[in-house]
Amino acid sequence: MPYLVADELPGESAGKRFRAALARPGIYQLPGAHNGQAALQAKAAGFDGLYLSGAAMTASMGLPDLGIITVDEVVFFIRQIARAAGLPLLVDGDTGYGEALNVMHMVRSFEEAGAGAVHLEDQILPKKCGHLNGKKLADAQDMAAKVAAARRAARDLVIVARTDAAGVEGFEAAVARAKLYVEAGAAAIFPEALNTRDMFEAFARAMPGVPLLANMTEFGKTPFFTAAEFAAMGYKMVIWPVSSLRIANKAQAELYAVIRRDGGAHAMVDRMQTRAELYETIGLADYEALDASIVRTIVPPPLS
Repeated sequence: MPYLVADELPGESAGKRFRAALARPGIYQLPGAHNGQAALQAKAAGFDGLYLSGAAMTASMGLPDLGIITVDEVVFFIRQIARAAGLPLLVDGDTGYGEALNVMHMVRSFEEAGAGAVHLEDQILPKKCGHLNGKKLADAQDMAAKVAAARRAARDLVIVARTDAAGVEGFEAAVARAKLYVEAGAAAIFPEALNTRDMFEAFARAMPGVPLLANMTEFGKTPFFTAAEFAAMGYKMVIWPVSSLRIANKAQAELYAVIRRDGGAHAMVDRMQTRAELYETIGLADYEALDASIVRTIVPPPLS
């Protein structure tokens, strides 16, 4: 049903629904959705949670992932994805857009926009994709203060702390930071850029009882593992952050090359989402039915 129908909307906040998903058995699979259309397609495929990647957001805007977008720009993406699919959404909060007060503003803005969870990382600006070199880390206590501020600002939003320390300070430092962040109020930990099965398993052993998030990005430092393999290693969540954007971008590049070559898109029609498929995905018929069900307003004649 269209999101305009209030009694069809979820009865609980996205944060409560995200937390409930973490409490159930199995691993929570969160594919990246870089816009509302991707969110609807992921939902149609059977997923009940989504991830919004900072790298996917910025790339879709034609920008690099260096922490240069604003809270309000991210809120635009959160609103369209949450509105389109109605699913709990984990959002990439980068470094929090500043210090403790900025982090609290981010948390309130994201939660009000419909996010279910946010992850906050311990890099300093200009931050980088977690699988690149040259990352610089914030002081661990400063990051813990941000986590505590985020937890204090959240009503139901789930706070996930990401540490990039494994590739900068070493594995033991990453574990120490993760434990500090849990003490500060993080509900889950995201150890970024682990690069072997042994590292993933060792990190899980070092953090018993703490929900852990695995990042299954392509073209990075992490070998390809399935959701079931991550679950067996002790992980509670897995994201595929930029996969949808990579597929869409590749297809668009091929389309433009064909149009330029042939003077038309006729050679690509069999690879396109049809008009009928598009309308089915966005629920056009449901909106039309809703519109037709509303009684036309009758303006009373002026009193004589």
